[in-house]
Amino acid sequence: MAATIAFNAVGAPVRLFHQLSHPQSSYPLVGGIRLRRVAPTRFSSSSSGSAGIRAHMAAVDQSSAAVPHNRNVEAPVVIVTGASRGIGKAVALALGKSGCKVLVNYARSSKEAELVSKEIEASGGKALTFGGDVSKEEDVAAMIKTVVDAWGTVDVLVNNAGITRDGLLMRMKTSQWHEVIDLNLTGVFLCTQAAAKVMMKQRKGRIINIASVVGLVGNVGQANYSAAKAGVIGFTKSVAKEYSSRSINVNAVAPGFIASDMTAKLGEDIEKKILGTIPLGRYGRPEEVAGLVEFLALNPAASEAFLYIPFLVGF
Repeated sequence: MAATIAFNAVGAPVRLFHQLSHPQSSYPLVGGIRLRRVAPTRFSSSSSGSAGIRAHMAAVDQSSAAVPHNRNVEAPVVIVTGASRGIGKAVALALGKSGCKVLVNYARSSKEAELVSKEIEASGGKALTFGGDVSKEEDVAAMIKTVVDAWGTVDVLVNNAGITRDGLLMRMKTSQWHEVIDLNLTGVFLCTQAAAKVMMKQRKGRIINIASVVGLVGNVGQANYSAAKAGVIGFTKSVAKEYSSRSINVNAVAPGFIASDMTAKLGEDIEKKILGTIPLGRYGRPEEVAGLVEFLALNPAASEAFLYIPFLVGF
């Protein structure tokens, strides 16, 4: 289960919780109303009851039939940054296989990005690749122009691109700080600003920012990365309020330790300590994060102005 904290349109926290209690125990106070146990309703098999059910089902069928089904609705157009590997790759594949048109952004891994694009197309979706550094304004502008020229719009933006340049603060070089902040935070700003201009014209859109639990709790040797991801969470809250009036939803997902190229480089002792803090005793998988992002990107139920979800395996 993922621990979840939601914020309403004005930024007030709303705690989502699940509580199991004994049938005879008192029930919690929710919104000023004390819940109480109600005996289950027993249904008889009488003809009148059956007729009522049949009438209700008929009404539902008529209501469903009255909803027009437009088979010509265009597939959502999606941009996924940093989509050649890891979480970005899993997100691009999930959305592509769901029928979206996906722009697969990469910085250096062109071959890997092409493979992702081909896999999307093999599943019946549409994809194109774009090589560009999202920390550079001109590259972001060119990326948005590419996708709009190809498919006419941008419906979903997934800000996933990121790097690490770890080191203790006392030894951290200014270049290590700037590289991480520029890509992980400024890149989110540039892509969001550019994509939102397109979304505002059509008065709809969804933006999902990949943050990290490190942005909440910190981590030794990652002052730059932690600062960037904390910034992404704060940025998401503010932008969600700015764009909510245009029906643009802005959400953040904060994964914990996810199996990736970075975790593969950890030493055995460090990995043992990390896994010891995770209830299931394993890293999260990119596909698990992708499932959550897919929900936020496409599901009508994901309509919160801002929903921040820490993704912690085993909670």
